[in-house]
Amino acid sequence: MLATSSSTGMLLDLLKAGGWTMVPIILCSLIAMGIIIERFWSLRKDSILPKHLVAQVWTWIKNGQFDKSKMRDLKNSSALGEVLTAGLLNHQFGREAMKASINEAGRGIVIRLERFLNTLGSIALVAPLLGLLGTVIGMIKVFTVIRLEGVGNADALAGGISEALITTAAGMAVAIPTVVLHRYFSRKVEELVTEMEQEALKMVDVLHGEREIFTGA
Repeated sequence: MLATSSSTGMLLDLLKAGGWTMVPIILCSLIAMGIIIERFWSLRKDSILPKHLVAQVWTWIKNGQFDKSKMRDLKNSSALGEVLTAGLLNHQFGREAMKASINEAGRGIVIRLERFLNTLGSIALVAPLLGLLGTVIGMIKVFTVIRLEGVGNADALAGGISEALITTAAGMAVAIPTVVLHRYFSRKVEELVTEMEQEALKMVDVLHGEREIFTGA
């Protein structure tokens, strides 16, 4: 318990020593953490691309079970279900109409999958700049003390130097994992979209008799 209190006290001292620029840096870290948790949850593959969904739809169609209720359930089931529904609604207009409707639905889904990623990328850029700003402010304080009091006031000099170092470290500590995870999520969205397109085109081929699909696969 004492160790925890001591660690908390040290953390608060560091935050105070970092000056006012620590406030936006901490705010950036909290926003980034919230986005990261939300994106990990929202970009789960099994919720976006359920396994064997195309096979299930094809089974419904072959057995004459694909009615309005099934179509509504399919649309609400997942992002892939939404894309497949868009294509199926235009099935009677031919292959190209299906592909066009799938592409249109896919663009809207891509926007949803990329939700908050611009904000995450902005935080990755802004956090180190805030750290640099804190560094500049800290060094200005150091040189101001030197100009007014010389180098004899060690406490004042140490305060400015610590502010410069703490804000730089804090900005980098926020920026580095944010950059890594921003790239990870961007890559994951690309992979999900590519696989979604492949599954949708598989449905187009199946409906037009150019590909067989095995429901047990």
